[in-house]
Amino acid sequence: MNATTIDGVVTLDLRVIPTEGGPVLHMLRPDSPLFMSFGELYFSEVEPGAVKAWKRHTRQTQHFAVPVGRMKVVIHDSRPGSPTCGVTEEFLLGRPDNYRLLRIPPLVWYGFTAVGETPALICNCADIPHDPTESERAPKDTAEIPYHW
Repeated sequence: MNATTIDGVVTLDLRVIPTEGGPVLHMLRPDSPLFMSFGELYFSEVEPGAVKAWKRHTRQTQHFAVPVGRMKVVIHDSRPGSPTCGVTEEFLLGRPDNYRLLRIPPLVWYGFTAVGETPALICNCADIPHDPTESERAPKDTAEIPYHW
C-alpha cells in the first residue's frame, strides 16, 4: 500500500499475470489490505477529451482501477477538519505501467478524463450499493475546486 498526499487516499499496485492470449488483471480480493466490503462493481467508459467531474459521496468509498486505456484521476479534499483540507492530487492510472488500485474515501471530490487518443475504461468496486441520495455533483469548472481540466 502506498500513502498519498491526501489523508485516507491510498494506492496499491495490482498484479498483471501474463497468460497465453492475454493477461489476467487482478483488482480486489477479500484478503487485500484495501478490501472493506462489497457494495457494487461497475465500469465507466470515458471518450478522449471528455471529463467526468466532479462527484463525491457521503458514505461510499471508491476503489478505482483502469484495465483498458489510461486515465487521469483528480481528487480534491475539502473535508472540514481534515489535515489535508484544500489539497488536490492527480493520479495516472492504466496499463502498462500504472495498473493500480486507488481508494477514495467519502467526502473527497473526484473526477477523471481519458489520456490519449482511445477511450479508457475505469472500474469501481464500491463498498456499498449506489444510493443517489448520498452523493453530490459539481460542474467540472466549479470555483470551489482549484483545478483546471
